[in-house]
This record gives sequence, structure tokens and C-alpha cells, in this order.
Amino acid sequence: MTNQETQFTPAPMPDGIIDVAGKPYMPDGTGKLTAVEVIPARKKLRDEMVRREFGFALALSEQIARFRAHVITNLGSFDAMIKQEYGVTVGGEKGNRSYLSYDGLWKIEVRVQPRIGYSSEMQSAKALFDECMREWSADAPAELRSIVTNAFDVDREGQINRANVDILLNVESENPRFREGQRALREAEYTISSKEYVRFSMRPDCRSKWQAVTIDLANA
Repeated sequence: MTNQETQFTPAPMPDGIIDVAGKPYMPDGTGKLTAVEVIPARKKLRDEMVRREFGFALALSEQIARFRAHVITNLGSFDAMIKQEYGVTVGGEKGNRSYLSYDGLWKIEVRVQPRIGYSSEMQSAKALFDECMREWSADAPAELRSIVTNAFDVDREGQINRANVDILLNVESENPRFREGQRALREAEYTISSKEYVRFSMRPDCRSKWQAVTIDLANA
């Protein structure tokens, strides 16, 4: 272990060894059992390394989850105190809110991201836009045809990409069928759930730009 590793306590990890008739075996990626004694030392060393580092990763993930719950709870308690004492709420209609230190150098932001779904009106909207495309035919700008096509494409998870739909909703058109399609799109939207994201930012002085405090391992 390095000096840095000794500062962390890893989560317990299974060693991957299975006892068969008193002898240790390990399954490979296909489930085939191999006697530990015949597994090359390099592969055993790699297995131990992966499990050890994964133990640190799991411990850190659990710590971040506890930290997030701690922050959300404390901010919620502060909001409740403000509401009770002054009779006002903190944040916008979607729950977005910010907390700033007195000197303006430390900021906590909570952003609520709704997960949007689309009901059966989506098919009606698509039919209306398809009619518009057929009516305009080659006269329709390539950019507009692309916007309409992308709005109804699904992502890898089989979900409609909301960003593409928003682009289509912001297109200005005097065509009644196009505008009716936009109305059908808006009526098709409904909120499935929402998730809160907490961001920490700081700056050396009030004239400097905010710098995000990185907690996401992928962006560290």
C-alpha cells in the first residue's frame, strides 16, 4: 500500500474463491472453475489489484452518498427555518435554489432536473409534422427537416431526447398544422420524476469567476 492508500479504509470485498471438496477454485468470465494453484501469478495479482481498488471505490461511493444526504438534509432544515420564521420560500418554482456565504466567495447550488416522459399525443404530433414535411417537400430547409427528424429520434435507452424536442418547440412558424404539432408535443409532456443535483463553487474574490469544487470522480 502507498501512503495515500493508508488514509482510506476500503469496503470489504469477496476474494472470488470457491471451495470445492476442500480445494480453492476461482470462476473465470464464463463461469468455468479453475484451481487457484494453476492460475498464473500475473492473473492472480491483477485480480487482487482490481478487488482492492474496487474496495476503495465502493467505500468512496458510499461516503459521497452519505455526504449528499447530509447536505440535502441540512439545506432542507435551513429552508424550513426560513419559511417558518419569515413565511417565505427559497428557490424558484422548480425547486432550484442557491446559498451564498456572507462574503460572496462560497456558493452551494441545488438544481432540480425533472425527468420528462411523453404520452400518446406524441404520435399525433409526429403525424402533424410529417404532413408538414410532405406538404413542403423539397421547399423545406434542410435544417428544419433535420430538426423535425431529430425530435422524434430515441436515444440509446429508447427515450425521446428532450433537448431535440425543445429545439422543435422553439421553431417559429405561421403554418397552422406545424403549430398544432407543437401544441400536441407540449400536451404530450409529463413529469415522471425529478432529481436534485448539488454543486459547490468558490472564488478568491468577488471579481473572479466561480470555480466548481469537483466531487465527480470522472471529472476530477
